[in-house]
Amino acid sequence: MRIPRLLLFSLAVTPCLDAAPAAPAAAPDPAHVWDLTLLYKDQAAFDAAKAKLTADLPKLKDFQGRLGKDAATLRQAMELLTDLQGQYFRLGSYAAQASDENLRDAAAMERSQEIDMLASELSNAASFVNPELLAVGEQTITRFLAHEPGLAVYRFPIMDTLRNAPHTLGAEAESVLSSSSAITDTPSSLYGVLANADLPWPTIKLADGTEARLDQAGYTRWRSAANRADRQAVFEAFWGKMKEYERTFGVALFSQVKTDWFNARVRKYPSSLAAALSGNNVPESVYRTLLAQTNANLPTLHRYFKLRGRMLGVSDLRYWDIYPPMVQLEKKFPYELSKQLTLAAVQPLGADYIAGITESMEGRYTHVYPRPGKRSGAYSSGSVHDAHPYVLLNHNDDYESLSTLAHEWGHGMHSVLANRAQPAPLANYSIFTAEIASTCNEALLLDHMLKIAKDDDERLFYLGSALEGLRGTFFRQAMFAEFELRIHEEVEKGNALSGDALTKIYGEILRRYHGDAEGVLKIDELVTVEWAYIPHFYRNFYVFQYATSIAASQAFAAKILAHEPGAVDTYLGLLKAGGSDYPYELVKKAGVDLATPAPYQALVQRMNTIMDQIEAILAKRGK
Repeated sequence: MRIPRLLLFSLAVTPCLDAAPAAPAAAPDPAHVWDLTLLYKDQAAFDAAKAKLTADLPKLKDFQGRLGKDAATLRQAMELLTDLQGQYFRLGSYAAQASDENLRDAAAMERSQEIDMLASELSNAASFVNPELLAVGEQTITRFLAHEPGLAVYRFPIMDTLRNAPHTLGAEAESVLSSSSAITDTPSSLYGVLANADLPWPTIKLADGTEARLDQAGYTRWRSAANRADRQAVFEAFWGKMKEYERTFGVALFSQVKTDWFNARVRKYPSSLAAALSGNNVPESVYRTLLAQTNANLPTLHRYFKLRGRMLGVSDLRYWDIYPPMVQLEKKFPYELSKQLTLAAVQPLGADYIAGITESMEGRYTHVYPRPGKRSGAYSSGSVHDAHPYVLLNHNDDYESLSTLAHEWGHGMHSVLANRAQPAPLANYSIFTAEIASTCNEALLLDHMLKIAKDDDERLFYLGSALEGLRGTFFRQAMFAEFELRIHEEVEKGNALSGDALTKIYGEILRRYHGDAEGVLKIDELVTVEWAYIPHFYRNFYVFQYATSIAASQAFAAKILAHEPGAVDTYLGLLKAGGSDYPYELVKKAGVDLATPAPYQALVQRMNTIMDQIEAILAKRGK
């Protein structure tokens, strides 16, 4: 069976590259820092657990060649594998989160790296399982499942292994491929070091005299500057520097795409896309329907850009005009207020959900504020079946921070519900469903904020924020997905990809999405190297799931807010299902078929409805 990786969910719109402003040196309030002693009471306990997993790994070999002996032996092997995975998830969660508290802590980073190596060892030790299950055969395994009740919880993952028979190699080859994972992440590592450490980022002076260092975090911060000339200067300096390293970034991404194609061919898949979707058994029609519907509805995206230009007072819209808010809101959202608003927003999900999220946010499970050295961005970690999920934030007392809180504890509550309802082998859910839980909470938050808004200025701000969220999570991620498909198809045809070639492909797609030819938004040549900035391209057809998820979540939220009978139970049932079935099937059973145009058309209609509301307010003001 597959060894799932530690589940760390980043923000849907922005990768974990956001600037974490300098924090005061004073010790944080313990209530605002997660308590990792709930995982291991101290370093000695962690070390002992690591030693135990290392000692337990060889026990798997005792079952090699014996999985077909009888049902009891197969059950014992599955129980051991599940136990080893559970040990790894707990170790991995602790090590990663302890390191993220302070990325300057070399010892903590080394612990996290050691656990990553241990994951490779676990994968290698278990590499015989899939080939051997296939050798035992479906007929024998079906008989074992019928006669051994203890195997019931393993039915789905075992049958999933049999489904992958055409793409599973012999035990020796599987062992070699498992071992190769230690080197196949080299393109991603190269990107990370170059983009986050070695690149000599420029510093520019803004109109107010501020010295702005434009590393990735600085770019994220200053790209939304209120002064348009500052934004243009930020873009020209940042993308100019990225362009200087276009060749090196090109080598890294070309190597990643070649790695993906190598793995697909070795496992006898017709394409890299087919190989990537096979793991969760997602129909290729989902991916292609998403791209088709996104392109069919580009006029709605172009309408949004025109509205943005109108509200910003900009007639010649450029790429550096995308990020500043269309309306300024001088209102703070301190953490305690953000918790209260989140709780109020999710009231439609019922008493049990409210109780669970209240307990989660009041417990020591959230690392709230920015600190020197702390990882930027936000995520939820909920893969430890017998422990409570944790959430990392960088709360800045603004509306985005409030939205992030609701988003990440949407993930957290997904884990709470799945872990309670499902046994360990069936609890961990796919990214395909994960972003539904988070973005549904965001939709509920928007509805609540519009209801309590004091005036049209507030409403415009919330509506504008929602529009940008839908643009960034649906259209932008679909654009990335289209680029990803294009470059993989080029390699599959035997074509090489230089940095310049990648820029040309990305530039064509970028201009089409932003209506350059139609005069909607001018794409300057300097920003067409943006592909080099996106870390998700090193995760093998990952980003499309943000777009499909937000389409699904908007459908669920609409039914919940309309008080449709059974809507809440159906939605919570999806969350409770965890990984007990293929994610596409789980969403389809809940009433949303992502292989059809309907959910994407509904999302686009929601964007148009929001724009109708904004334009009605502007018309009332004579604008």
